[in-house]
Amino acid sequence: MPKYVIERDIPGAGNLSSEDLKQSAKTSCDILKQMGPEIQWLHSYVTDDKIYCVYIAPNKQMIKEHAEKGGFPVTKISEVHTIIDPTTSE
Repeated sequence: MPKYVIERDIPGAGNLSSEDLKQSAKTSCDILKQMGPEIQWLHSYVTDDKIYCVYIAPNKQMIKEHAEKGGFPVTKISEVHTIIDPTTSE
């Protein structure tokens, strides 16, 4: 199943409280339960003004549908082709 990185422009994301992040995560998880097992949220990276989310889904349209239902912004959706890490050099 394809893996995607979703870039979300959220000014001040790095200053969101733990309660704000908890509520966003709950909203996302509730929608994912409704949508079924085909789409999965793996994790997200919160930076100053963006959140980068990593999902597994059959297609970009399902990612867009999840975002629309949750009211989450989507700046860009990129399919992950390969993952590399320090062991790649061995």
